Parts: sequence; structure tokens; C-alpha cells
Amino acid sequence: MDTQKEALRRIINTLANKNEELQHFLDSIDGTRTGLQEESCRVMSELEAELEGLSSALEERGAQLRDIIKEEKQRKEAELQRQLSEGNFALLSCKELLDFANQTLTITNEEEFLTAAKQIKERVTMAPAFRLTTRPMASENMSQFTVDFSAEKAGLQRLNFLPVPRAPEIDASGCVVRDNSITVAWRQLSDTDGDGPVERYELEYRKTNLNTSLRATGDACWEKICDITDTQVTISGLKFDSPFVVVRVRARNKAAAGDFSEPVAMETRAFNFGFDTATAHAELKVQGDTVTWEPQGVKGHDARLRGKENKNSSRSATPSPNKTAGSRAGRERFAGESYTVLGDQEINGGCHYWELCLLADWKSVSVGVAYRGSLGRFDQLGKSTSSWCVYASQWLQSSLAAKHNNRAKALDWPLPQRIGVYCDYDNGELMFVDVDQLRLLHLFKAKFSQPLVPAFTVWCGGISVATGLQVPSFMGNFVSINRSPSADQ
Repeated sequence: MDTQKEALRRIINTLANKNEELQHFLDSIDGTRTGLQEESCRVMSELEAELEGLSSALEERGAQLRDIIKEEKQRKEAELQRQLSEGNFALLSCKELLDFANQTLTITNEEEFLTAAKQIKERVTMAPAFRLTTRPMASENMSQFTVDFSAEKAGLQRLNFLPVPRAPEIDASGCVVRDNSITVAWRQLSDTDGDGPVERYELEYRKTNLNTSLRATGDACWEKICDITDTQVTISGLKFDSPFVVVRVRARNKAAAGDFSEPVAMETRAFNFGFDTATAHAELKVQGDTVTWEPQGVKGHDARLRGKENKNSSRSATPSPNKTAGSRAGRERFAGESYTVLGDQEINGGCHYWELCLLADWKSVSVGVAYRGSLGRFDQLGKSTSSWCVYASQWLQSSLAAKHNNRAKALDWPLPQRIGVYCDYDNGELMFVDVDQLRLLHLFKAKFSQPLVPAFTVWCGGISVATGLQVPSFMGNFVSINRSPSADQ
């Protein structure tokens, strides 16, 4: 019967997953329908705006052409009117002179006749009729303003939507996930429909817990990278806090964007953890990925800070376990001088990596791993068989040491600002690296017998922790070089 129940549970799990997938699909269809309505309204508005702009441009150009014709007509009319006025004046003057000449012929007195004849001769010489051009200065011809818009009409009839590039195809063989970066490569399908050259690409990506139903979520959760001119792009500095990153890409031609490619899921598994606040010492403040030491009391809690002021005090800085257990909430919280906090995720196999960054004004910090169930509330990291750590201090003098089982090994290296922790649980290797200098600080070799958790001690100042990191590629060199029987146990 147990076998049948287990089989039924598997069927129920399969059905539940299918139901979730179908619901995602239906949500996607509904979102697509809503997007279709919005997109249709948008392109319709853009079309109306373009047609209105085209009509306005046509009307504006027509008005300009009309004004040119009107101006030429007015110029010719003014010229002809001037000639008409001058001609009428010349005609009137010529008639008066003709009448005077006819009257002169009737004069019988020789002296008067000669005088009048002389006047007529002088007036004829200066008469406007003999100085007037009898050819019209403007013609009625306006053929230079003849238009033929047949080509433009044909162009208007060819008005159409911008050609849209085809969706690219992501080249899965060219996609690489490495060092918390993803490189995505794609191919632009051949241009068979005259779409024109692709000017740029747009890539979108999002994190997901599933490698199915890749179109399930809306566009609001997609991160975008625009103006890509090559057929590949690398996205760096990612935090891999989900099993997969889904990517898709589309091409742009001028202002038109094509459809997105089929989405591709890239596996981005990494070790993610937070701080287990239930274990944090009461004087440690946990906020996001940072831990800071905030002492209680005016002069500070730690004996190292008040020792000079209380030389004659015989009271121990470490309260008794019984007293602390009764006065503090939560039995797992560290107490006394163990200013420790643990990670909230266990390591029971595989390779994992995370980094610690020292914040300003720090004095003493330890980073490592511990058996969660074996580390006592008052135990300090590295002082028992259940924890391994690197200890850094700049209190009074700088020191760097590897600690385990209450034994310390001094490390001859300047205090690092960023420490990488690499744990290979199956091979029993724990490495500490100066990330900025790519220097191996120390290697522990052990046979881990219980689940491990990241562990941190902070006294004065603070630390920040980076998780969601893949094992960096540079760790491969350290692993291959430093695996030797002579490593510390």
C-alpha cells in the first residue's frame, strides 16, 4: 500500500505542476490579449497621427505652391498695368499733338507757321508715344507652374507599414554562464521579405524558478538591455538567486521592432543564504546582507574596550551560561564574547562559494563554517572541532590566522578587504582566498561528518556578505594546485 501511496503522491505532484503550468499559460494568454488591445490602440493612434501629418504637409505645400502662382500673377498684372497706364498717357499726348499739327496747317502767316512747326517738331521728339515700348513686358503664359503629381500619387498609393525584422534565433551553443555572468548569442534569420537591415537588438531577461512556462509572467518583470549592435551580449555582475535566467531577444529596424525570439532558460544555480537572525548575538545587528556590531551600554560591552577603565574589576566579561540562558530569548542565540551569527542554509554536499567584505572601522572578524548542531552558544569560531575559520584583526596590531580546534596558524599576508570562501563538502576542502589579489590564504582539509553552515564573528565595525555566487573560474587553479596530503587538517 505504501508503494501505491508513493505512486499516487507522484501523480498528485505531477498534476499540481501541470495545473500551475496551465494557470501560467492562461495568465499569459490573458496578458497577451490585454497587450494586444493596448498595442492595437497605440499603432492606430500612430497611424492617425502620421496620416494627419501627411495631410498637413500636403496642405502646407499646396498653400506654398498657390502663393507662388499668386505672386507671379500679381507681378505680371502690375507690369501690364504699368504698361497700360503709360500707353494711355502716350495715346492722349499723341492725339493732342496731332490736333495741334492739323491746326498749324491752317495758319497763313509765315512767321506764325514756322514757329508752330518748330514747336511740333520739338514735341514729337519728346513725345511719350515715341519712347514707349509697344511690346508687352509680361505674357499670359503660366506653363512654368504646370504640375504633375502622378509619381507622388503612386507613392501615396504605395504607403504601407514599416517592414518588421523577423525574430532572431538564440544560439544555445553560444550561450555561456560563467562567473555570475551570462553571454547570450543569437542568429538573425535571413531577410526574405525585404525587411531591410537590422539596426540594433534588444535583449530582455528575468529570473525564474522554472525552466518551463517561459512566457508565463508579464513584461513588467523583464530586465532590458537596448541598443545592442552585435549578435551577442554579456550581462555581468548578476546575483544568481534563482535556478534559471530566461532570455529573449528581438531585432529593430529603424523605429519598428520585431517579435521576440523563443525564450531560452539558462541554468544559474548558486549557493544562496541569508543570516539566521535567531542565532545572532544580541549585540549584532543584521540588516539584509550586512552585520554590524552595536554594543549595549554607554562604554561598551566587550572587556577589550573597557579593560583599561576597569583594571580592578574582578567580574568576568563572559556571563555564566545559566544566567544567559535564562535572560535571553531564543536558545540558539550566541552570547558572551561569541559575537557570532550563522547562515540560514546548510551545506551537505557539492561545491559552494561566497564572499565577505570588511566594512569601515572593523576591528576583529572571523569567517568560516561550522556544524550547526555542535557549536555551543558561547563557542567562538575556530576554538572547537566543530568550526573552521580565518580570523582577521586590526585591534592593537594587524594579524591574520587560520583557526580550528583551538589551534591558530598565522598567515603571512596583508589583511584582505574581500575574502572568498570555497567549500567542497564531498572532498573535505575549505579554502579562503584574497579575492582582490587572487591569493590563496589557507586550505583546510577535513572529513565533514555533519551539515555545515556559513559562520561569522564580528567585533567592532561590520561586514557584508555576497551570496548567489557561482564558484569563480579562478578557483579551479587553486583547487588543482593545492590538493595535497600535506594540507592542514
